[in-house]
Amino acid sequence: MSFNLQESYKQMNEGDVLLAYKGSITTELITNVLEVIESKLEDIRTASAVKKKVYNVLVESLQNLFHHIDELPEEIKDEFDARFGVLVIAKESGFYRISTGNFIRAVKVQQLKEKIDKINTLSREELKDMYKFVLNHQKLSPKGGGGLGLIDIAKKTGNKMEYMFHEFNGEYYFFNLSVFVTLSEN
Repeated sequence: MSFNLQESYKQMNEGDVLLAYKGSITTELITNVLEVIESKLEDIRTASAVKKKVYNVLVESLQNLFHHIDELPEEIKDEFDARFGVLVIAKESGFYRISTGNFIRAVKVQQLKEKIDKINTLSREELKDMYKFVLNHQKLSPKGGGGLGLIDIAKKTGNKMEYMFHEFNGEYYFFNLSVFVTLSEN
């Protein structure tokens, strides 16, 4: 096990951190995070259009985190709550960064990587088309969505998503996703 969760979390906390959390991801937490961020964005006088984007992307990111958390690896089940995840929202030069992290099974890594890579290659128009196609042709997954979350995030931000898969053991990886919302209202 070469992956160090504390070190990864520390790296996620770079920039002007508005909120950092690691622990159980619950519906109550999601509600509280949204209230806190809405208030903080108001306090730092974020432009209305940017605030709306950050809020919408945060909702989607938290829903993705909540719905796609896998069971924890055996080695750390006693250390963390079953629905363990990480969230960091930071203001960096020119953008807000929303970073999430959670453990996923190794068998999901390739498919998720391919999906994000595909989304990252698409133009705004292509993202709209893909969103419509998935909306009209995909079945809902057992987790509730049809795979629209990441497409929606890319559509709303207009920016590429960054991700890392940190191998934890042969069966699990720690997945870190960073989404960027540009500070200007263009």
